[in-house]
Amino acid sequence: MALTEKYADEVAKFVKVSNQLAANKYVTGYGGNAAWKLEDDLIIITPTMLNKGEITSRDVVFINMAGDTVEGARRPTGERPMYIKFFNDRPDIRSVIHCHAPNVGAFAIMKGENLLMRPFFPETSHEVGPVPVVPYAEPLTQQLADNFEPFIRKYNSFIMENHGLVTMSPEGIEYTMMNVELLEMSAYSILQVLAAGRELKELSREDIEGLDNVMKQRNCPMFGAPGVYQSLVELYF
Repeated sequence: MALTEKYADEVAKFVKVSNQLAANKYVTGYGGNAAWKLEDDLIIITPTMLNKGEITSRDVVFINMAGDTVEGARRPTGERPMYIKFFNDRPDIRSVIHCHAPNVGAFAIMKGENLLMRPFFPETSHEVGPVPVVPYAEPLTQQLADNFEPFIRKYNSFIMENHGLVTMSPEGIEYTMMNVELLEMSAYSILQVLAAGRELKELSREDIEGLDNVMKQRNCPMFGAPGVYQSLVELYF
């Protein structure tokens, strides 16, 4: 049985998210990519040089953890070294999205304090977590993948300096997409406050302690590799 048939439901969800990235203008042209680890040695990934709004089930590519194509008529994204590193370094992660959501993108080219490392909204704080800046490197290179090394085990979302956003999760591709949307709206709100010339108001340490209780009640996994952090307070304070 072909993998597109065996994983028909996952392929449909993957295509839906790819199309949604384009519809939301989180990607333009050939930009952005996504990957979803379906088995220990099987990843569904977006093809290179194809607008995400035009991707159909016939266009998706299946690769193994070595980056070799297992099934698919198209070539996989040139960013696959980055995804291979993510899945190797974080075995708990199942899906990853890289996109150029415009409001988050503003923080990728902004000098000064990285405000996306701070807690402003409860949902963003306990579902997305802090978002560090990964130093710039040439796209499609091993150096870009290697630049994630100091951050990959500590966080689940990353700003690629002068580039865009990477968000990953231990859930399926639709859940990861929801976190991209949540972070994008949070970034928009922060920029609106800055544009109005007003001061931002963070959640307090006590507020974050309360969100730790929410995470326990909902059985939400902590950000970063398992065991790295025990609480949101450790992350933010």
